Amino acid sequence: MTDQSIRHQFSRLAFAVGLVGLLTQALPAGAADIPAKPEAGSFKLGIEPWLGYGQWHVAAAKDLFKKQNLEDVQIVNFTEDKDINAALASGQLDAANIATHTAMAMVAAGLPVKIVSLLDFSLSADAILAGGDIKSVEDLKGKNIAFEEGTTSDILLNYALASHGLTVDDITRVPMPAADAGSALIAGRVPVAVTYEPYISAARAQDKNIKMLFEAGKDPGLVSDVFVVREEVLKSKPGQVLAMLKAWDSALADYKANTAEDRTIIAKAVGASPQDLATAFDGVQYYSTAEAAKAFAGDFTSRTFGDVLKAAKQAGILTDDVSAEKIIDPSFVDAANK
Repeated sequence: MTDQSIRHQFSRLAFAVGLVGLLTQALPAGAADIPAKPEAGSFKLGIEPWLGYGQWHVAAAKDLFKKQNLEDVQIVNFTEDKDINAALASGQLDAANIATHTAMAMVAAGLPVKIVSLLDFSLSADAILAGGDIKSVEDLKGKNIAFEEGTTSDILLNYALASHGLTVDDITRVPMPAADAGSALIAGRVPVAVTYEPYISAARAQDKNIKMLFEAGKDPGLVSDVFVVREEVLKSKPGQVLAMLKAWDSALADYKANTAEDRTIIAKAVGASPQDLATAFDGVQYYSTAEAAKAFAGDFTSRTFGDVLKAAKQAGILTDDVSAEKIIDPSFVDAANK
């Protein structure tokens, strides 16, 4: 499994593709204005092989889109962020599943999209790994650290350092794909690595001295994924967007009732076996629309959003501020729970 088969790689270059001609459109005024019945036609959803998006695969496998009267949901697979970003920017997709910091960067670059729901939080599926000689985050000062720049690993590292009075200038960067970072740690080429599942479990299985020094769950939502929709689609096909969220909820309910069966569906979709992803699944928290609505009205907007923004700016992924009010449209999760 390659590093692209599990998590995201961020690319600013994608924003240059297709921005011309996309105009910001007026949105539904609120949940009351969103039609309960989806509009006719297809809905194109961009997705990458990360298990956090797994409920879409469950919905497809169990005909849950059709149960929401969606005529034609097309799940379009990508392996790199730069490609899914470009497809969304050029209007080839109606919506996409991306990391929170990527959504921020899109809006900062002028792409008219909105976050309409939370999909998942990584709790222990993303972490800083260290050998036995390193006891705390403060001990990272002066150390060589392997991590993939511009990704969620970059976000996690910057947050961990800042929360302990350090910056990336206090460490020596060793850029490499997340899939290779754990191997570099095991081989002794670096004393610290930032990576995610299943690479975390693989590294710890090979060397019992490796420990999880800092996990994403220290700030739930710091490493998270969101469902973004182009603003033109929110105006032209709001009923479809609402039906998609209801299908997600149905899939999540099915997942909770048939976990082993649905994990098999998701694992196959991302190119792995359920056994390979067992620990990874346990380290991810899926969000229903009701939970997303609560988060939008609470900690995600008031605290977590700012933490992600700060870490993204420290990592150099973002240079400009983006407000939660500008990027989040809670009306669809609110409508899904009326």
